[in-house]
Amino acid sequence: MSGTVHTATDQIKATVPHPYHLVTPSIWPLFGAVAAMTIAAGIIFAAHFSNYIVLGIGLSLTAFTMYVWWRDVVRESQVPGLHKLVTQIGMRYGMALFITSEVMFFVSFFWNYFNYFFFPDKMGTAMAPVWPPMGVTTIDPFAIPLFNTMVLLLSGTTITWAHHCLIEGDNKGTVQGLAVTVALGLAFLSGQAYEYTHSPFPFYHGGIFASSFFIATGFHGFHVIVGTAFLTVCLFRAMRGQFNPQRHFGFEAAAWYWHFVDVVWLFLFVCIYYLGRSAIVAG
Repeated sequence: MSGTVHTATDQIKATVPHPYHLVTPSIWPLFGAVAAMTIAAGIIFAAHFSNYIVLGIGLSLTAFTMYVWWRDVVRESQVPGLHKLVTQIGMRYGMALFITSEVMFFVSFFWNYFNYFFFPDKMGTAMAPVWPPMGVTTIDPFAIPLFNTMVLLLSGTTITWAHHCLIEGDNKGTVQGLAVTVALGLAFLSGQAYEYTHSPFPFYHGGIFASSFFIATGFHGFHVIVGTAFLTVCLFRAMRGQFNPQRHFGFEAAAWYWHFVDVVWLFLFVCIYYLGRSAIVAG
């Protein structure tokens, strides 16, 4: 769809007397689904044939989809009178329910982990029923994991600082707080990448412990990537002065998401890194 058509549609919608919001028809959800399917196919090609071309195409399509979709969302948010009070309330409920659904993802991962943590005899191996399994050397929780914990906790304070500055009308402080938060998000991802490449147990053929570890921490790492991208968009918008104390739901949603990422990591650190390393032999 062209920018002219998009703007004209928004102007028509802004004149509708009812307080509700109907999303402008867009091709980007379908385009994003194709990009995601391409990434899935690319992972298969990379794992079985060491061919990364399809994966690269999928990632490029996803990055393009993110750009154009966010571009249209930002344009829509700037149309006067379009996002009325009822619309804003609906978006907040929608974001809250989305985060709740994400929590359920992690509940399933923790459920799987504690299933073997408390009942290691369910592993169905000939080895002694202990967790972690015999022969597995775990990652020291007070090395890179502790560093990452401190980084995420600090990022939670910097995003709160940025939010407070925004409410007070201090756009410069908002930009600074967001910039520091994005930098801390990248620092966390760098620490996790180093941890994965120096892991004492393999990603492939690492058994039940490695599977439980990488699915939980890796899925969280993916959320950090998404959250960092989310905050980066907010950073550019703040630099352009697109937020004000009355209208900044895009920033607020990003902050909620980032705090959710912080809290999940604390559970991961305690349950998987610390308790996993300190597990006692089950009788």
